[in-house]
Amino acid sequence: MWDWQLTWQALPTLLEAFGVTLRATAGGMALAITLGLVWAVARRARNKLVARVSWWAVDFIRSTPLLVQIYFLFYVLPNFGVAWPPLTTGIIALGLHYSSYTAEVYRAGIEAVPRGQWEAATALNLGRFHTFRAVILPQAIPPVIPALGNYLVAMFKDTPLLAAITVHEMLQAAKLIGSETFRYLEPLTIVGIIFLVASLVSAQLIRRLEMRLARQ
Repeated sequence: MWDWQLTWQALPTLLEAFGVTLRATAGGMALAITLGLVWAVARRARNKLVARVSWWAVDFIRSTPLLVQIYFLFYVLPNFGVAWPPLTTGIIALGLHYSSYTAEVYRAGIEAVPRGQWEAATALNLGRFHTFRAVILPQAIPPVIPALGNYLVAMFKDTPLLAAITVHEMLQAAKLIGSETFRYLEPLTIVGIIFLVASLVSAQLIRRLEMRLARQ
């Protein structure tokens, strides 16, 4: 039977861990959308070395499991003098991993911009930087907002992997409560409900942002 007393006792701890989950997701997504744009632009660089290195980096990151990357950043890099706190490491791992996917989203958006826009920028004697900033990106980014939003939700649901490096996120908190009380039904169910509600709310906000951009 459902233990309501345990539910109310566990809820504050799980909500506190939910704050950690949100920080990891927000930080990781901020890094992913920024670094992904860098990858996408670099892949179109005139310098062939820069283009090839960025292509290789994106392909390598996307082809290796997120959990392996998390372990590598947290357990291997300290051997070379590079160490971060667990949450920081988790944010970097999430952002780096998902940047390889957002890079492809940006690339699709950039390639969807009509060729005439590039030619018009060239006719106006705009430099490559100003062409991207003022002409291409304002047209390329709005259509790809839904795809970026999908990766935001996916990243949110991948945050339990950070428990592997001692980040006290929701699933880790639920497991600790279960090990202390020998009851896993209540804490794991609460975590599932929180993930479901947060994902639905995020999807709705992304949909509203998409509709707002479409009206502009």
